[in-house]
Amino acid sequence: MVKKILLGIAVLLAGLLLLPFTQPDTFTVQRRLQIQAPVEQLHALINDMRAFNRWNPYDKKDPAMQGSYSGPAAGPGASYDFRGNGEVGVGRLTITASTPQQIAMRLDMSAPLEAHNDITFTLAPKAGGTEVTWAMRGNCPYIARLMGLFFDIDAMIGRDFEAGLASLQQLAERG
Repeated sequence: MVKKILLGIAVLLAGLLLLPFTQPDTFTVQRRLQIQAPVEQLHALINDMRAFNRWNPYDKKDPAMQGSYSGPAAGPGASYDFRGNGEVGVGRLTITASTPQQIAMRLDMSAPLEAHNDITFTLAPKAGGTEVTWAMRGNCPYIARLMGLFFDIDAMIGRDFEAGLASLQQLAERG
């Protein structure tokens, strides 16, 4: 009887450990918001790292976070290195490309988990304003796929994106 119980537990555990291999090895999180501001104004608030951090939700999550800027103030090569004490972690955000309609960034995390993700902000003129889309794509290693069985990563990151876009909206629409 004990052997059957132990065998059953072993089979369940093996199944749980194999289940992440059935999950996609990449992820995408995306949120969008209509903001009553011109493309040019929103571009300036995203394309400049210091302006970006005025509404960046991750800066607000950890007020004790330490950060430093390098490279140009705005556009490709502008970087922000950060070291958070809590859930924000340690990493670097770098603008890799910039056009009037899109800003591309690279997020390189070293803690709590190593990750290298691509971020894009797309700015599409719409009646009375601009639709801003914030998207992040990256590889999903085994440990992240295993965690994804228990946590909704899209919802967790998506909440942060929604909060950030709401802050961007508030900043842009008030002037």
